[in-house]
Amino acid sequence: MAYPKDFSLSLQKLEESRPFRRSQEIERLTDDERNALISAFHPDYRAEGMQELRTGVDRGSRVPVEFARAVESYSLLDPDKIKLDQPDYTCDILVVGGGGAGCSAAITAHDLGADVMLVTKLRLGDANTLMAEGGICAPIRPDDNPYLHFIDTVGGGHYTNVPEIVRAMVLDGPDVANWLIDLGVMFDYEEDGRLKVNHCGGHSRKRMLSCKDLTGLEIMRVLRDELQNRGIRYEEFAPVVEIITDQDGRCAGAVIYSLETDQFFTVRANAVILASGGIGRLHIQNFPTTNHYGATADGLVVAYRAGAQMMHMDSIQYHPTGVMWPEQMLGQLITEVMRGHGAQLVNVEGKRFINELECRDTCASACIRECIEREKGIVTPTGMQGVWLDTPMIEDIDRHFVGIYQRFRKYDIDIAREPILIFPTQHYQNGGLKISPHGETTVPGLFAAGEVSGGVQGKNRLAGNSLLDLFVFGRRSARRAVEKITPAKGKPGLEHVRRYHRELKELGIDRSRRSPVLLPDYIGAEVKERSAVR
Repeated sequence: MAYPKDFSLSLQKLEESRPFRRSQEIERLTDDERNALISAFHPDYRAEGMQELRTGVDRGSRVPVEFARAVESYSLLDPDKIKLDQPDYTCDILVVGGGGAGCSAAITAHDLGADVMLVTKLRLGDANTLMAEGGICAPIRPDDNPYLHFIDTVGGGHYTNVPEIVRAMVLDGPDVANWLIDLGVMFDYEEDGRLKVNHCGGHSRKRMLSCKDLTGLEIMRVLRDELQNRGIRYEEFAPVVEIITDQDGRCAGAVIYSLETDQFFTVRANAVILASGGIGRLHIQNFPTTNHYGATADGLVVAYRAGAQMMHMDSIQYHPTGVMWPEQMLGQLITEVMRGHGAQLVNVEGKRFINELECRDTCASACIRECIEREKGIVTPTGMQGVWLDTPMIEDIDRHFVGIYQRFRKYDIDIAREPILIFPTQHYQNGGLKISPHGETTVPGLFAAGEVSGGVQGKNRLAGNSLLDLFVFGRRSARRAVEKITPAKGKPGLEHVRRYHRELKELGIDRSRRSPVLLPDYIGAEVKERSAVR
C-alpha cells in the first residue's frame, strides 16, 4: 500500500525542500514559548478531557475522564463470596505484571532468597517493555554523570518530579546497565568495542543504550529466560482484580482472575509488588495508543481501592511520532531516536516547524498546532491529519532501524526513500501511585514499580527514562520488600472493597459499571473512532 495520489504534491514539496533543510538550523524555544505552546495545544489542557474524582483518598484530584470512569466503578467480584481463610497460593512476595519491572523485581527477590510468585494478565513478557524501540538511558560516558542526568530529567518534567526518586533512578542507572549486560543483553557497540550511545530529545548528553530499534524485545528475551531458568513460579492470563488487606490496612495478598478458567483465586503474600503498567488502552481523549492490549489501569484501580494515593494522574504523554498512515498501523510508535539521527518534522508545504530534539510534550504540541491552527497537516483519505517525519534524512536507515523499516515494507513504503506520516499518539502515563525511593506506596506492604508508579518523571518523561525507571524500581522494591518481610498478623479481608462500594452507592453510580477493565473492547456497539484530529 503505497501513499495515496492525494499525497503526491506534498511529497514533491518535501523532496524539493530537503537540500535546504539539510543545513537549516531551528533554535530551541524559550521557556515562555514552550509553556505557551504546550498550554495551548497539549491534550492535558483540554478542560473537557478532565474531571475531578468523587471517591477515594484522592477525592477532588483532576484526572482524565476515561480513567475516572474506571476508578468510579464497582469491583468485578462480590467481596462476600470470596473465601480468604484458605488461599489457593501462598508466597513471601507476589509480583503483579510480567514486563520489565515485574520480571526484574521477581528475579531480584528470588536472588535474595525470597519465595516469589509472579502473575501476569497475558503471556509472560506481553507488556510495553517488549515494544520499547529507542533504548534505555544511563550516564555511562566519561562526559556524563548522574548529576547531569538528574538536571535533564527534572527540567524535562517541568520541575514537578519528586527529587528523591529521580536521584535514586539516576544514581542506579550505570549499575542497571551493567546488570543487564551481565545477564546477556546485547546492546549495540561501536567498531572499537565501546558501547554505542544515542542522543534523544531533552537530554544534554548522548546516554541512550539500544539494540537497533528492538531494545525492549532484546531485554525481555533475556529477562524471560532468567525468570524461567531460576524456576520462579508464574501464572499467565491471570490479571489482578483486588488487593487483600488486613484490619490494619496492610497489604496481605491479592485476588486474581483466571482468563482461562473464568474463576477467581487468592494469593496470600507478605508483600505485593505492582508492576502492571499504565492506562493506554483506555484511549484517553480518543487518541490512538502505542500500548499493548493489557494496559487498562488494573493496578491503579485496585491499589486506589485499597487506599493507595496517586499523583500527577492529570498528565499523559503523547509521543510526537505515532503512525498515521497506513491506518493498519495507526498509533504505532516511531522511536524518538530517528529524530536523534536526523529525521525532521515537516508540514504539508515541505517546511520544518519545530526543533526535533525538543521534549516530547513540546514536539507533540507543535504537531497538533500545525494540523489544527495552521491547517498545514496532510489529510488522509479518511479525513485524519498528520505531518511528515522525513526519514530519508537518515543514512543506512534499514540497518539502524530494521524493525520499523521492515514493518513499512509490508505496505510498499520504503522509509529510506519516503517519509512517514505521523501524528501524536498516547504513549505513557506520567503519573501513578505515590512511591518512596524504594517503591513503597502509601499502603504498607504494597509496592509499585514502572509505569504504574508516579513521581520520577514529573509531568513529562524524557526518552529512555521509562526503561531505566522500571528496572531501578523493580529491583529497589524487591530489595525493600525482602528486607521488610513480616507476615501480616491480622485477618485478611476485603473490607476496603465494601467501603468503596458504599461510596459509589451514595454517589448513585450504576452497579453495571465494573472495573478493572481487563481487556479493551473493540467490537462493541459503542466503538469510537481512534483519532483525535479530523
